[in-house]
Amino acid sequence: MGLFSQATFYTTVNHIKDLPLHGGKEVAFVGRSNAGKSSAINTLANHVRLAYTSKTPGRTQHLNYFSLSPNTFLVDLPGYGYAKVPPDVQKHWEALLGQYLQTREELSGLVVIMDSRHPLTALDEAMLEWFAPTGKPVHILLSKSDKLSRQQATLTLSRVKSHLAEHFPQCSVQLFSSLKKLGMDEAEKVIAGWFAAENVEVPAE
Repeated sequence: MGLFSQATFYTTVNHIKDLPLHGGKEVAFVGRSNAGKSSAINTLANHVRLAYTSKTPGRTQHLNYFSLSPNTFLVDLPGYGYAKVPPDVQKHWEALLGQYLQTREELSGLVVIMDSRHPLTALDEAMLEWFAPTGKPVHILLSKSDKLSRQQATLTLSRVKSHLAEHFPQCSVQLFSSLKKLGMDEAEKVIAGWFAAENVEVPAE
């Protein structure tokens, strides 16, 4: 049984003061709006609507918690880079996102979703630079890789790996496709490793 197969909705947080005191560990998912974050979460959990996918990017405006086991949690974070929301709403969720990522002790690692056709945008780079001081690991899912030819996918992965090795050595990266369910085992292995390194019980395979 996979790490994400028992995922169930736990709580929604709109203010830092409301973050749950669960005594366990968390892995957060973040990505530029429309990069395929919700689809990636749903695919890993084998659940069609665990994380809500919308044709309107920027719909996730809170921190949505999903329980994986009594001690492990997945946190779906607001997408970044989408401006078609009221300025006060955007300001609030950017502050919430920022404070959570930089101060949350229970956070074991960050999964960043990037569209494989447009990886390492300026916003993606800014997110990586901004999170780097925490010293926590980052794993990048190059989503929608089914839309690339095999050669294009291989070249993209190689290019991103080279860039990360030079600028963000704490980051790892892989190809991923929600549609074709490609890369699920690799992603699960990385994330389970983060939980195991933190001495947290993970569901048996």
